[in-house]
Amino acid sequence: MAITKEEYEKEEKILTKVRKLLGETLEDLGGDVFQDEEDLTEFKKMLWENASSFDKGEMSQVMAATSQEAERVLQKRQYFKRLNQIKNKPYFASIVFKDEYNKIWNIYISLTYLKDDNFNNILYDWRSPICSLFYDYEVGPCSYTAPGGEYKGELKRKRQYKIENGKLLGVFDNSLNIDDEVLQDVLAQESSDKMKNVVNTIQQEQNQVIRNLEDHNLIVQGIAGSGKTTVALHRIAFLLYRLKNLSSNNILIFSPNPIFTEYISDVLPSLGEDNTLQTTFNDYLSFSITEYKEVEPFTDFVARYYTYQVPNIDLIKYKQSDEIIKDFDKYLENYISNAKFIESFYEGEIHYVDKDELNDLLHHKYDRLPLFERVEELAKRLSSQFYEGSGKKNGTFRKLLKEHANFKRDFKEIYRGFYLSPYCKISLTEREIDKFIKRKIIYYEDALLFSYMKGILDGFPYEGQIKQVVIDEAQDYNKLQYIIISKIFQKADFTILGDVNQNINPYYHYESLEELKLVLKNESKYIELLKTYRSSPEIIEYTNKILNLNHVNAIRKDNNKPVIFRRHLDNLKEQLLTDINTLKSTYSSVAIITKDDREAEKIYSLIKDNLDISYIQLNTKILRRDLIVVPAYLAKGLEFDSVILYNDRENSYKSNERNLLYVACTRAQHELYIYN
Repeated sequence: MAITKEEYEKEEKILTKVRKLLGETLEDLGGDVFQDEEDLTEFKKMLWENASSFDKGEMSQVMAATSQEAERVLQKRQYFKRLNQIKNKPYFASIVFKDEYNKIWNIYISLTYLKDDNFNNILYDWRSPICSLFYDYEVGPCSYTAPGGEYKGELKRKRQYKIENGKLLGVFDNSLNIDDEVLQDVLAQESSDKMKNVVNTIQQEQNQVIRNLEDHNLIVQGIAGSGKTTVALHRIAFLLYRLKNLSSNNILIFSPNPIFTEYISDVLPSLGEDNTLQTTFNDYLSFSITEYKEVEPFTDFVARYYTYQVPNIDLIKYKQSDEIIKDFDKYLENYISNAKFIESFYEGEIHYVDKDELNDLLHHKYDRLPLFERVEELAKRLSSQFYEGSGKKNGTFRKLLKEHANFKRDFKEIYRGFYLSPYCKISLTEREIDKFIKRKIIYYEDALLFSYMKGILDGFPYEGQIKQVVIDEAQDYNKLQYIIISKIFQKADFTILGDVNQNINPYYHYESLEELKLVLKNESKYIELLKTYRSSPEIIEYTNKILNLNHVNAIRKDNNKPVIFRRHLDNLKEQLLTDINTLKSTYSSVAIITKDDREAEKIYSLIKDNLDISYIQLNTKILRRDLIVVPAYLAKGLEFDSVILYNDRENSYKSNERNLLYVACTRAQHELYIYN
């Protein structure tokens, strides 16, 4: 709702005043940061030049003081950086809040805070408790929770601003209505190469996820276009603001692939925070499995199915199932319980080592440790026992222990043993087993089990510095992966986001992500996001039919552009070029999404000489979105202004591939063309 001319002029004066204060603060702070850094550098130089004059206690005190000073300078520099980010757009919203004592609070909401000379708040960080009122309430009774408790009152006004280059271009009073002018303006914009922050349009259901501090673990089921990834990144920014002793280096994001990592790389910096640590599950597998030359990526694993290169589907289904976890655990428990030293031996001529004593230590004193760690501890114990506390003979005893044991640290052979054991539910010949055991590149489905086996027998890597783990595209991880991740990040809380409808793993499917509550160590809260902000109502209506969905709410306004079908093509190249040029004349990004790599290569080769087009493959790290061709399983998490969905007639989507089709179609924001 537009405001009066008098109100608009008043807001212009406020903006001028805020920008003046902001400029003065930046000027003063810039000088301080420069001087502080010079002083700190000079102090460190003096410290090292005179280090010999300090005793140990004095040196510890000086080092602690230096560390504190360095942290203070760093915080001041980061604040300067945040203020510099907002100098041309100081704030994006405001609220008027009347508290229970009838005091009126006029709150201007920004990406960071700003105080005047009297230390009064002029701008409030969007993550501060009182700013939650803007996201959670319509005008009327309201409350917010802060460290001091719950504060009640009345929300008198909500206002949003359009500010560009320091100029006030628009002011809107609004309610919680998601059809408000600012949100629709944002949704109408064309997509860009990088995901953006959305602090000015966060919706109530999203805010409940972002600001949740009560639950250790959050499991978020969100439909396509509901803003899952955006919510996750804004939640990270919120946690960095609210939780003491949490830094970007304490947070790890599991991304589906390097393309996606690049796509989200600007969001946290735009919110004034450093990017967190990021990885993929394949990175972990490649790190933990050294027995093979390479680990097959998840996308290649999926592509094998969609390109019909799987001779035994039932075997892969079993390897991906929850059932095999129980079978594998029983096999490993049996392997460990039967592990023993079969002979006593001498080290040198006088040091006798009794096998019964070793076995007692192996299965009782050291039973809390993984099996092969027990051998290490036994070697240290024997070296210390016979050589007066020395560890110099650790290697000698380790070698002797291995020579006199009935088990060996041969993980390939141990893994092979499972498929020959009665615990395996599928009958295989040794030749069939060797086909996947003796490969140079281990299959993805085997890599999950192999890494789990190594963790059980050799110990999982412990990552104690990670306090928050974010997992995106959660539906593509089976339960074994969550078990592995939980064992590695034992001190971490989890934010897990996904959509069971976008599962592209053809061998594993969740009825609901709520099932993950049983896997995570702490209590978890399950939340659903049921509104989509990405696609037009016309596209949503079509994609709902693919999976028979009826709970998806489209927030974009109608654009009166129906889904276009191209079923009978006399000249594929000519029709493609016509449609691409039509879409490019209106939109900044056009994606041709194919069913698989073979079709992507075909389309790329067909039109690359006529148009400047990028072919997105697994190893692609830089995403240029103006015109691309990409297989559907690599398009997950991305969005484009317009999409041409292509598949060959003889390679149509089958009934059990509906999810992949759904993923491909829901990448489109404004227009969708479907070929064949």
